[in-house]
This record gives sequence, C-alpha cells and structure tokens, in this order.
Amino acid sequence: MMLYHARITAIGTYVPERRLTNHDLEKMVDTSDEWIVQRTGIRERRISEPRQYTSDLCAAAVNDLTRRYGKSVSDVDMIIVATSTPDFPFPSTASLLQHRLGIPATGAIDISAACAGFVYGLHLANSLIASGQHRKVLVLGAETLSKITDYTDRTTCVLFGDGAGAVLVERDPDESGFLSYHLSTDGSGGPHIYQTRIADKMNGIELIDKQLLVQNGREVFKWVVRTVPDGMQQVVDKAGLSFEQVDWFVPHSANLRMIEPLCERSGFPLEKALYSLVHFGNTSAATIPLALDIAIREGKIKPGDRALLYGFGSGLVQAGMLVRLQLDPQVNAPAAW
Repeated sequence: MMLYHARITAIGTYVPERRLTNHDLEKMVDTSDEWIVQRTGIRERRISEPRQYTSDLCAAAVNDLTRRYGKSVSDVDMIIVATSTPDFPFPSTASLLQHRLGIPATGAIDISAACAGFVYGLHLANSLIASGQHRKVLVLGAETLSKITDYTDRTTCVLFGDGAGAVLVERDPDESGFLSYHLSTDGSGGPHIYQTRIADKMNGIELIDKQLLVQNGREVFKWVVRTVPDGMQQVVDKAGLSFEQVDWFVPHSANLRMIEPLCERSGFPLEKALYSLVHFGNTSAATIPLALDIAIREGKIKPGDRALLYGFGSGLVQAGMLVRLQLDPQVNAPAAW
C-alpha cells in the first residue's frame, strides 16, 4: 500500500479580547498574584464573552490562518476540532465551523482528548492523508474553559483561559513533516480530572454532581511527571534521533511548574521549551498551537526545525508527536493580542 506524505502548511490563532489578570482574581477568591505566579507561572488569561463560544473562536483562528498565509480552505476535505467545551454535545463544533466557513463538501468531526486533543488531531490528519483518502485537513484545538470553570475554587480558577489554534495539514509530494508519535492512556486516572454531564459515577467512584471542571491537581501532576518523560523518549527513539537533534519542546501549557520537571527528567533544556501559559493560562487543546504560533511570530522557529509536541490531560491520556516545520518565517504579522 502506498503511503503519502503530509505536512503542516499554515497556522492561525485567536484569543478573546477580555483579560482576566491575577490581580482581578485577587478580588474574586482568596489568592494573590505572587501565589499564582510562583505556583503556575501564569499572569493573565483570556476570557470569552457570555455569548462567544468555541465555534466562534475556531472561525476567528481559521480567518487568521487564511489572512496570513493566503490559503484557501474551500477545498478542505476534513475538519477535526479537538475540544472539551463544544458549543453543543451535538451537532459537532466542526460541523458548525463548516457552515461558518462555507466549505461545500467536507467531513467534520469533534474529538475529545482534553489537553492532548490537538496532537491527537494532528495524528488523525496525518493518518488520513498518508492513507491516500484525504488531501487537505483542517485541525483545530479550541476551548472556552471559562464557561465550565468554578470561580469559587481557588485551586483551579487561577489556571484556565480561552483560546483557539488552527493548522492546515496538506499532502506533500516530497517529504513528510510528521516524523514519529506516541500515544498512551490510563483510564484508571479518569476521576482525577473530569466534568460531569450525564453520568454521576466513574470507575465505581461517586462524582461531584455539577457541570463544572473538577481537578485533583496533585494526582495529575504526579502522573505527568512520572509518565511523560518516558513518552517523550519513545517519540524521539522512534524517529531515530536524540534530544540534541530536536530544536523545540512544545508541551501542553498546563503549568510552568509542571514543564520544569519534564525538562529536568528528560534532559531537554528548559530554554528550548515553548509555552503559552504566561498570558493565556491553561487553554487545554489550544495551548500547543498557541505556543507554536507565538514562536513563529517571534521568529524563533525556522524552516526545517524539529519540534516535539506533547499533550497530556483528562483521560488520563497523552499524545506526543515529532514534527518538522516548514512554515514561512516571513509570515510574522503582529497578533492582535
């Protein structure tokens, strides 16, 4: 069976205008700017308007992509939206986006893999194109987490923000931009981070009955630090490379205090880690594309650079992927951030 090559050809992002700073949170819960920065590295996050939803952020991110790269999305043959905060359980956010963009004929699906969702979306896009069944796939990671955040819980409300990132994955006649991947799941850790909807019990455990995000940060932290460095190593090994041959590490921007031990345990230099949490907080599926785009706009990422993308979160799931980026460094239009 012939396998086709795929690569990322364009990127776009969007965050809402409203800022929620640490000083704002000081007025809402028992916390302080110093406490938040020391424990998370976050200084502010963006918050969607009351009637601004995930599909709106997705559309704005795609508009940014087409404006900057001059790409058309009218012939996209699959839309994949990774989100934990869809506008509706159904119809899918991807189908709402299809209508907004006016794409005449395309597949459209949402995937639920929490903070690993964007990397899962890339993995699916690459697989669809490699199989020869698709030529052009739009992948988005987008969240409006503020709509499910409990702003009376000082341990979680300081973390989350809203945002969206979109990339175009296209068939390439010469070489693949996707070098290797690693996926892993530990469903026994599901009760450590969840949002209730229909079910009120998981793995035999009674859940808190509210439609808000619930997280046991300590347990999630221990799982990430214990398992992700090994997953990072597996991604690099599968590509036949070493960490020294990887230019950038782009982890899920959950918490700077989580990224630091990942770099320490894997031996990857912290100064080569890209993250979006300082000004955008934890945007779940959107953190990795936001971090990538910040680095592209700043001219850090050069054509041919290898980046290790690694998402991890509720499930408990993790997904790592090594990609070679060929995005035009001249497309560094200032963001309206």
